[in-house]
Amino acid sequence: MIHDAVIVGTGFGGMGAAIALRRLGHDDLVMLEREDDLGGTWNVNRYPGLAVDIPSATYSYSFEPNPYWSRLYAPGRELKAYCDHVATTYDLRRHMRFGVNATGAEWDEDAKAWTVHVEGGEPVRGRFLLTATGFLSQPKLPDIEGIDSFAGTVLHTTQWDDDVELEGRRAAVIGTGATAVQLIPEIAPRLAELTVFQRTAIWVTPKSDAAVPRRLQRLYARVPLTQRIARDAGSAVLEAVMVAGVLKYRQLHVLNSLAARLATRHLERQVKDPETRRKLTPDYSFGCKRPTFSNTYYPTFNEPHVHLETTPIDRVEPDAIVTTDGTRHEVDTLVLATGFDLWGTNFPAFRIVGREGRDLGAWWRENRFQAYEGIAVPKMPNFFTLNSPYSYSGLSYFTTIESQMKHMTRLLTAMAERGATEFEVTEEANDAFLDRMTERLGDSVFALGSCSTSRSYYFNQHGEATLLRPTSTLNAFREAGRFPLEDYALT
Repeated sequence: MIHDAVIVGTGFGGMGAAIALRRLGHDDLVMLEREDDLGGTWNVNRYPGLAVDIPSATYSYSFEPNPYWSRLYAPGRELKAYCDHVATTYDLRRHMRFGVNATGAEWDEDAKAWTVHVEGGEPVRGRFLLTATGFLSQPKLPDIEGIDSFAGTVLHTTQWDDDVELEGRRAAVIGTGATAVQLIPEIAPRLAELTVFQRTAIWVTPKSDAAVPRRLQRLYARVPLTQRIARDAGSAVLEAVMVAGVLKYRQLHVLNSLAARLATRHLERQVKDPETRRKLTPDYSFGCKRPTFSNTYYPTFNEPHVHLETTPIDRVEPDAIVTTDGTRHEVDTLVLATGFDLWGTNFPAFRIVGREGRDLGAWWRENRFQAYEGIAVPKMPNFFTLNSPYSYSGLSYFTTIESQMKHMTRLLTAMAERGATEFEVTEEANDAFLDRMTERLGDSVFALGSCSTSRSYYFNQHGEATLLRPTSTLNAFREAGRFPLEDYALT
């Protein structure tokens, strides 16, 4: 049986794609999800302190606003509830298959369809294949000698166990990225001792968080335009941070400097000890690594039982972490906030083979990471890669999702009008787009700033910052609705 489409992933990206397809009359959809429920990041991550790291009003589909966020930065459980609401409202659950791990896919030239292989089950086939496996879907485990010998409790932030009692424990947190910034202030008060192992400091700016009054929630529900105004205002701020401060560094580097100064003053106000402040101060330009927001992270390091360790880890022993200077830190609980492996295993999350045997992962790694308008790849017919190089626009993931929905709608509508059953982006269009994005990145902090020590997931193994689309979100939406149809071969 050949379905209209197979979508891998049931997070916001996968659900957005399904909504777009159903609006176009494609109702025979199969959505594969390796976890036990929908929601992607918001289903897998359940660690203490989990919350959206941009204003809640901007973090939702524009066509399905949620007037009832409890805070300006909504906690993770509300994002999961919003996922469930969207799936119910748009009748998506009937397309979903949970506990199904896609292991590979290949294009069948004779059948003009994709065959998706799944672990321990029968293959699934579809005219279209859409990968919505997320940017942050493959956890990265630290490669540290002896870590498997640790005899205490090990918790990874993507596999948090609420049944573990932290009270009175001596814990170590490895990692100081955005996840750790949320987690550390939550668990520190429960621990007898906490040592935070930092390899790279992170820029942290003040977080203007507060509860959303019930009367304002009711106003949003009664008069949706009011929430739209709040959303647009929040989006404008995010746009200024990303586009002006990061992507237009050459022209507006003074704004980048102001953002760095804001973060530095935030640190100076909140941390008492000069040596600790020095360790927490990044040595790379603001924006090289995604910054985050918090009012509680820095003050945690004022507590006498919290220690910041910046000496590299040499090895892990059954009851301790040993740093390269020989210091032995005895711990009984190991918390891994080590992030995700984007460029090693995430792009793509499983093997995909298109026309003429093109292996997408191998092709990206042997050449350059690239995707036309962040969504299509040559030699990959009827394939949309929804989390791909040059696709992330702005700071809200929903900007990316909805611009890609718009691109899909324009292309598939044209296919229907022409009676076409197959699309493939041309090599020429793909090359031209890649050249344009590469040129625009020349104005960014990634090219002109000091990023060598940032260890940022924005950079792939070739040293290129190919995750973000180096344009405004307005440009992304405009091109999604106006790209030349001649850039695709429709047959």
